[in-house]
Amino acid sequence: MGLLDGRVALVTGAARGIGQAIAARLAAAGADVAVCDLEAGWLEETAGRIRQTGRRAEVFACDVSRADQVQAGVDRVVEALGRLDVLVNNAGITRDTFLVRMSETDWDAVLNINLKGVFLFTKAVARTMIRQRSGSIVNIASVIGLMGNAGQANYAASKGGVIALTKTAARELASRNVRVNAVAPGFIRTAMTDKLPEEARQRMLGAIPLGRFGEPDDVARTVLFLAGDESAYITGQVISVCGGMVMA
Repeated sequence: MGLLDGRVALVTGAARGIGQAIAARLAAAGADVAVCDLEAGWLEETAGRIRQTGRRAEVFACDVSRADQVQAGVDRVVEALGRLDVLVNNAGITRDTFLVRMSETDWDAVLNINLKGVFLFTKAVARTMIRQRSGSIVNIASVIGLMGNAGQANYAASKGGVIALTKTAARELASRNVRVNAVAPGFIRTAMTDKLPEEARQRMLGAIPLGRFGEPDDVARTVLFLAGDESAYITGQVISVCGGMVMA
């Protein structure tokens, strides 16, 4: 028996990296998984990994900052898969530069995807989960939202906002048995970190007490815990998956 047998999950930003690892981990635990990204074609590999586990995959394109697309996507998932038990808000972007050089366009782009997108999807799935009187929403924040970082004012603000939204939504939805939590990754190994100069890699590693970058599946395993019944008495919390960068 899988931890999520008979349940349906939706993962945003699931085409690659952390989002893909989360979708695959939830499917391996027994969930049927809907995945979305800006282009549905980007999701072929993710959908294949889900189907290899014997679970159903539903794929749709979505700009998470567009309310009409978000609602249409959620409606499609519920119609196709029958219910919706888990939402993972993972979609996110960066537009890094120092605050005094940051354009309004770069500020707005990051806040619209990283924060407004979480708001829109949470609002859209909440109605279904309230009717079911059950559900788990897991928001992918960042340790940058807890500690800040030079050159990432927009990203830090967006992820700090995700954390505040998580706590507020948890309070509002708890009476309907809908839990809302956040995961705050630190430096996770991706194609981007693999291309960093060795000096930059060593500087980043020096900030991590465990002495290594995280893997996408480190985040995915934490999401699975928060998605299932093993965390049934946990809501409104932020779990840092960062090798000890943040200890609070």
